[in-house]
Amino acid sequence: MAQYQVIIDTDMLQHLFSKDEGLAKLAEQVLNQILKAQASEQLRAEPYERTDERQGYRNGSRERSLTTRIGKLVLDVPRLRCGEFSTDMFERYQRSEQALLISLMEMVINGVSTRKVKNVVEKLCGVVFSKSSVSELCKKLDQIVKAWNERDLSEKEYPFILVDALVIRVRKGGKVVPQSVLIACGINREGYREILGLRLGDWESEASWSQFFMELKRRGLKGVDLVVSDDHKGLVKAIMTHFQGSSWQRCQTHFLRNILEACPKSLQGKLHARVKHILEAPDMDTARKLLDEAVTEFERLAPKAIERLEAGFEDAMAIMALPECIRRRLRTTNTVERLNREIRRRERVIGIFPNEESALRLIGAVLMEIDESWTTGNRYLDMTEYLLWRDKHEKAGSDGEDKSKVCSLVGLH
Repeated sequence: MAQYQVIIDTDMLQHLFSKDEGLAKLAEQVLNQILKAQASEQLRAEPYERTDERQGYRNGSRERSLTTRIGKLVLDVPRLRCGEFSTDMFERYQRSEQALLISLMEMVINGVSTRKVKNVVEKLCGVVFSKSSVSELCKKLDQIVKAWNERDLSEKEYPFILVDALVIRVRKGGKVVPQSVLIACGINREGYREILGLRLGDWESEASWSQFFMELKRRGLKGVDLVVSDDHKGLVKAIMTHFQGSSWQRCQTHFLRNILEACPKSLQGKLHARVKHILEAPDMDTARKLLDEAVTEFERLAPKAIERLEAGFEDAMAIMALPECIRRRLRTTNTVERLNREIRRRERVIGIFPNEESALRLIGAVLMEIDESWTTGNRYLDMTEYLLWRDKHEKAGSDGEDKSKVCSLVGLH
């Protein structure tokens, strides 16, 4: 380990504890002397020293600032005519700087506003960071998020996918406009959940969903047996177009909500309990019997609600065609709804995204973090019974039964 002789000014020692910047000035003086000593080591000669071992000559210096926990230091880095001046001082600083940048990014991802990040950095490091500076630092996430959102999906099959959207506000073309964040989650053959990707759209239209689904399929999405979503018309049309042969399960949570919206308030509690009883029926025969009873009781009192119940019943009960062991977790889009709540928690802090890139950056980073916890955590579904059940139906179809009926039941391609 190299040793250097450092000289401290008397005035510096007197003001070390009497001034707020005293410690920073002391560190600055010490580090500048070390840089000069390292230059002498590299040249094998002191300034103006004549010696046969000299390896080159000095060529002045350049300023370089270091932001540290004790304040901002301005260092005079030697310049040499014989080549680049080398020191490991800045390598260590760069590691610390990188750690600081990562911490800043994590703060933003976890919902801390850029204004609060600026204040924290100012208190810790004694230097002012503007909101725009923090935002620029966070752009380092762009390439990481883009690579994750465009990763190859062809190595696995995803029998079940769940899709949903939420609306955020983005500044675009000089005005604030609503943008839909489209999100798709998948459950692979091993039973683990994954976030397959996200996309920003002008609205939740058939065109936006179609572009999203085409992108997922281009990346290798395959083996889809069941798609779970709400009853948004554009979304359903896109599902029918791009996942032909797959079954569609209407989210029962959204379905129940839509029914109650058309029901008089005085009857909502009672009808809610009846519809829940129908949706939780052990088999379709029981569900249809309960449906008939509900229609008889509420048809006159809440005609619009009953009309919605009857119209959406078959789509909301599509999950009954699958083994009972997997029905509960596939009858709603609650998995994606929970993701939306996590995104919303961060989005509320920001309020309005300055552009689409910032929205993709933050939301993508949040989803990446959740996706990692899903893929490395506990298995979401035990797929053993389902895969055996599907193989049995596939074999039955290949043995001469009405294969189209079997495929429609299972949702196979």
